[in-house]
Amino acid sequence: MANVAQLRYADAGVSIDEADRAVARIKKLARRTFDRRVLTDIGTFGAAFALDRRRVLVASADGVGTKLKIAFATGIHNTVGRDLVNHCVNDIAVQGSRPLFFLDYFAVGRLDAGVTGQVVEGLAAGCRENGCALIGGETAEMPGFYGEGEYDLAGFIVGEAERRKMLDGRAVAAGDVLLGLPSTGLHTNGYSLARKLLFETAGYRAETYIEELGSTVGEELLKVHRSYLAPIRLLMKHRLLHGAAHITGGGIRDNTPRMLRSGLRARIRRGSWPALPVFDLLRRLGRVPEDEMARTFNLGIGMILAVARKSEGRALRLLERAGERAFAIGEVIRGARGVVWA
Repeated sequence: MANVAQLRYADAGVSIDEADRAVARIKKLARRTFDRRVLTDIGTFGAAFALDRRRVLVASADGVGTKLKIAFATGIHNTVGRDLVNHCVNDIAVQGSRPLFFLDYFAVGRLDAGVTGQVVEGLAAGCRENGCALIGGETAEMPGFYGEGEYDLAGFIVGEAERRKMLDGRAVAAGDVLLGLPSTGLHTNGYSLARKLLFETAGYRAETYIEELGSTVGEELLKVHRSYLAPIRLLMKHRLLHGAAHITGGGIRDNTPRMLRSGLRARIRRGSWPALPVFDLLRRLGRVPEDEMARTFNLGIGMILAVARKSEGRALRLLERAGERAFAIGEVIRGARGVVWA
């Protein structure tokens, strides 16, 4: 293990920098289709579209990524649907939206009714848990396009928000406290690098039991991407929430600034929340640099919430009473938009 070179996400075939360049190109093309009802630019967590002066629809689309490879390896297919729904719910919840309905796209080389049923079972469970309806989708059978036993899965969600109550970053101010809500594990990001480290570098298999994880590799990697809808709605109900950031691809470094206005930055305190063993394991296996870990994985924090410093105690008490752990992990400061680590 000592001879393993430092590994980065690009070594697993994923270039975040190239993705940023692609998004810049997409923005130019998409903006040509906008009209005055479009309230958000490309790059926000959810896309907001005004129905009228009061009501706004917020929509998002996403996939499960190469976490699907773990489902293929284990034969467990009833969790990835929940991952997908929860991810999409979080992406619109951070803008103050309540989910209305969900559609899926399931593509496979050869249909297997049993596998398809398991996938949809997870989708339906996720929708029930978040109070939204699974109203339709597309099942595409494409022989020769996918490997035997493989499929792809994507989801599309629409929610609604009151325009005056939307979380659009305007309420976030210097001095606000940043509260971190814990993740269950990798959620749905960083799996290409994680699989390279666990299966290629370390030589583990999905059924390998890892003492420090307290589970097999497959069990750890299939932990469900959790929904943060309830704590977000709770703090909104009490008018305590200034902003929220879903920590997905790009990690804390790239996602936290998405809730900040120009001239504000987030200062995050390392070690201010409990470390999950899986991230320590991944770091060691690939000697992954700290900055790369922070840009690839959520590091144990799946959602960051901004509240006024004077409201910190009340917010923490409300979350605790609701059974939600939260950690004060930093604050909003003045400076160039971004993240600094303390």
